[in-house]
Amino acid sequence: MKLAVVGGGSTYTPELVDGFARLRDTLPVTELVLIDPAAERLELVGGLARRIFARQGHPGRITTTADLDAGVTGADAVLLQLRVGGQAARLQDETWPLECGCVGQETTGAGGLAKALRTVPVVLDIAERVRRAAPGAWIVDFTNPVGIVTRALLQAGHRAVGLCNVAIGLQRKFAALLGTAPADVHLDHVGLNHLTWEFAVRLGGPGGTDVLPRLLAEHGEAIAADLRLPRAVLDRLGVVPSYYLRYFYSHDEVVRELGEKPSRAAEVAAMERELLALYADPALDEKPALLARRGGAFYSEAAVDLAAALLGGGPAVQVVNTRNDGTLPFLPDDAVIEVQAAVDGSGPVPLAVPRPDPLYAGLLTHVTAYEDLALDAALRGGRERVARALLAHPLVGQFDLAEALTDRLLAHNKEHLPWA
Repeated sequence: MKLAVVGGGSTYTPELVDGFARLRDTLPVTELVLIDPAAERLELVGGLARRIFARQGHPGRITTTADLDAGVTGADAVLLQLRVGGQAARLQDETWPLECGCVGQETTGAGGLAKALRTVPVVLDIAERVRRAAPGAWIVDFTNPVGIVTRALLQAGHRAVGLCNVAIGLQRKFAALLGTAPADVHLDHVGLNHLTWEFAVRLGGPGGTDVLPRLLAEHGEAIAADLRLPRAVLDRLGVVPSYYLRYFYSHDEVVRELGEKPSRAAEVAAMERELLALYADPALDEKPALLARRGGAFYSEAAVDLAAALLGGGPAVQVVNTRNDGTLPFLPDDAVIEVQAAVDGSGPVPLAVPRPDPLYAGLLTHVTAYEDLALDAALRGGRERVARALLAHPLVGQFDLAEALTDRLLAHNKEHLPWA
């Protein structure tokens, strides 16, 4: 079994490699190709990846290359974890929206749109090259904004599934609070990527007993603190929102905070420098503890489980990003939603989910409309399309604000947007 990772020079990669090594019975990888144009980073990450495999006795071969076409040739699955523009572009995404009093974040709001505009054309080019070099390969997208990127891939006819680590992270946290194994915890996880709620937490399977009321009663303060939301929000909702809902439920507070502290991009850039220095140590043969602070917790386990199910390892139930196809009847069929799905070699099929009441359905409909316009702007370019997408976003929504944000977005992304 051959897997290829586009963006293999990412400091995330040792987390992924560690999962492949530990879970080799689930996903028997014989060849892992790390693909990245950043030669120096790729050498450091590739060296550590080989040492991780060797330490854990994994017989698979790890190779590195800057040649995308050669790297993906014959692959069974291709994982995408690239960042167009690197941390420098992320820093811009987190900075210029604050000048207009809007949240600066790389996956939502104006910064998230900027990332989508930079990313979608690049990912579609990669996917077309994968289609030529490995026609039957599955594409697993971890590249943000996952919902928009996955929708672009599916609309172009690619065998693609989007993956996010929010659900598996919550599953692990709830299992710890309940004192049970993660495999026993199933979530009624409903929404769009980075816009989801846990409507139930079930023990024993998708139809098991809902223990969410117990979790909120016994551990509400801890859950709220972890989400950085007031306990009153959980009490009012009676469900657990993704921590990304903080950008909606506490927008102005978040904007104030972001204006008073270093950006997350600056923190990550410093962390990456430290991680790369660690990776350069030839004695290091396991993922360092610092990597847990980098983000992407449990990404490797989610990726292994998904790839195994897609590549014939048996059916599995997993939270993924995939076509709606009537699952949420108030959204278009071609919208990409994030829900539990039954996954096998033919792809994911969403499980039935509770119909969200208007408090949630309204926001989902609103953000889906924004995503329609964002994808149109990413595919066809043009200032007018960018401004329309921003005007449609619930975190913007004012004409003068959308105009000011559009000017800043285009000014900061000229090198990545040929039409700008």
